[in-house]
Formats: sequence, C-alpha cells, structure tokens
Amino acid sequence: MPPHPGSAKTRDVTTIEAGRLRAIAAELCRAGCAAAGDEAAELLAAAGPDAVRLAQLVERRRTGEPLAWLTGSVSFCGETVLVAPGVYVPRPQSEALTRAAVARLPDHGVAVDLCTGCGAIAVVLARRRPRARVVATEIDATAVACAGANGVEVIEGDLAAGLPPGLARRVDVVTAVVPYVPTDELRLLPRDVVAFEPRRALDGGPDGTIYLAGAALAAARLLRPGGSLLVEIGGDQAALLEPLLAELGYRGIEVLTDAEGDPRALCCRLSAGQSG
Repeated sequence: MPPHPGSAKTRDVTTIEAGRLRAIAAELCRAGCAAAGDEAAELLAAAGPDAVRLAQLVERRRTGEPLAWLTGSVSFCGETVLVAPGVYVPRPQSEALTRAAVARLPDHGVAVDLCTGCGAIAVVLARRRPRARVVATEIDATAVACAGANGVEVIEGDLAAGLPPGLARRVDVVTAVVPYVPTDELRLLPRDVVAFEPRRALDGGPDGTIYLAGAALAAARLLRPGGSLLVEIGGDQAALLEPLLAELGYRGIEVLTDAEGDPRALCCRLSAGQSG
C-alpha cells in the first residue's frame, strides 16, 4: 500500500525532493538562468526518477541550451506546444499577435501562418477556432516535422510557396513571425539564443525587413478584401514597412506594444479591390 500522506516516509520524500529542487535552482541561478526555480521544477518533471538524465539535462541547460528543447514542450497562450531540438522556440512576446489573430479569424474562416516553426500560432488558432481551416508553411524540414507532430496542417516551403492555389483571395487572416532581427543586432541577443537557435530563424537582413516585406507581399495574394495581416516586428520596422504596405493596399495599420511600450506586432487589413 502507498504510504499515508501524513506518514514519515512521505514527509521524507517531500523533503528530499524539495532539497533537490533548491540545489538545482541554485546551480541554474549561478549559470545565469533568470527563472531558475521554475526551470528546475520543469527539468525535474522531465527527468522523472532518472537521476542520470536529470544531471544531463541540468548540465545542458547550464550551457545555455533552450529549456524547451530539454523538456520537449513550451506553454504558449495556455496551450502545450511540442518543440523539437533545433527548432525556434516560440516566445511569450508573440502571444499578443496570436490573440489578435484569433479575434480576427471567423468561426468558419481560413488562416495561414507563414514561417510557422513548431506551429505554435497555428495550434492556438486551430484550437480557438476549431471549425476554421488553419494552414501553415515552413522551410525547415525539422520544424515541419515538429509542426506536424503538433497536429498542424503544414506545407514545406518558403513563405507562401507550395500553398494550394485555391487559397488565393480566400484567406481571412495571415500571421507571420519571420526572421526580423537586423543582422548587426544578432550579437545583442541572449547568449543561448545566439549559440543554439537557428540563425536563419532570426536574421532579417540589414534592417530586419527582408522577410517582413516578403510576408506582406505573399499575404496580399492570399487575403480576401478586408482580410488581416499580422506580423511580429521590432524597433522602427513599422515605419519602414508603411510605404510598402500602403502600396500593396493595406489599411488600418495598428502597432501592438508590450508593457514597456516597445513595438511587438503590426496588424493591418487589405482594402477592397487590392487582393491579388
């Protein structure tokens, strides 16, 4: 029989686990992990009773390997999303864009998520709007497999390449978290990001807008009149993109900011007569 919750054996086990948690958290804290306590708990859960595996996971995290690669998943907009090693890890900063996309997607609508990575945005769209069709694209084969494991309808291709022709002018919402970090600013990213995460998921060219512009152009061919484009941005990229967006027929440009007032996403709609 299992021990009674109040038994000495149970209290001993609880004390031992608490001690292990504190020791791991202290080790991670010394390695520079900001949320060492939470990360220690996640690593303990991922390793289970295997002490050797736990030691390996802690050591890998100490070197900066992304936590999601070690635990195999991340929480995104309240959904558990699988993340395979080598695949870009979705960030909390992308959640505002995702919630805005959900709000703009009709119950029976169509959404396309460009550069889906592990499929986090597509997962949330599909689960919040289960009667809508959500299609994603991704150029990296490992990420394609990861998105598929998350239940995403994903097509391997660059931006809109490979999407069914029947989607043209029928899509209600296009989302995109493309590479948008200016090349010269990659060195300013956290060390674990620079050391481990794929550069081509980050590098957006000299001013970071190469793929943002590509996404805007691709979306203009997919969206119905009144359909929405939502892309993640940073810095002054909204201002840099505005002339192109106007030329392509986008209107109602809105910039979403975080709690510090920094721009995080750009939302706009395609005006009537501009699709295609």
